[in-house]
Amino acid sequence: MGTIREEKKKQTRRAILDAAIKLFSEKGFENTSVDELAREAGVGKGTIYGYFKTKSEIFLAFCEDEIDFAFADLALKRDFNAPLIDQLHTLFMGQFRYVTKDRDFGRILAREMIFPKELTHEKVKTLEERYLGSMGEILDRAIARGELRDDLELLYMGGHLYALYIIVLSSWYDNRFQTEAEIEQALYKLLSQALEGLAPRDHQK
Repeated sequence: MGTIREEKKKQTRRAILDAAIKLFSEKGFENTSVDELAREAGVGKGTIYGYFKTKSEIFLAFCEDEIDFAFADLALKRDFNAPLIDQLHTLFMGQFRYVTKDRDFGRILAREMIFPKELTHEKVKTLEERYLGSMGEILDRAIARGELRDDLELLYMGGHLYALYIIVLSSWYDNRFQTEAEIEQALYKLLSQALEGLAPRDHQK
């Protein structure tokens, strides 16, 4: 019985997120009302508030799903002994594909995450810490393998690498890159340049 109830809750949550993606893409975040979200999702307005206190929380739920997807995808594909650049490239491309499944919604999401106006800052901070913590595990193993210097702070190192992903994502929305192949190539080059600079001094030429 509990399993059926949980599955129903997942389906309702997904319906709300799908409705948000559709309406935010068509009308914009600010111009979409909770009433419209409820109608599109086929649920009552009270049901929306039962899952999300504000429209901003819907964005954050999507971000949380993105993190879950990216690291789950990486876990499926990753060899823990693979070079760091390959692991990071897999992680960031997984995020890119997830975020840009709906191009217009992805644009809104990226804007709100980088320049949050409506979002709850504490929740954003929690998501950032969770993300960087998971990335930190990848970087820790790279340090142990001698791929990275051990005198750098993981927080700043992770932030540095994530910023490269944001640059590529932004370039996609600026139409500087037209295909996923171009995105993959640009991301790999940026990561390669950054990691060469972060490598142990005795590994640098």
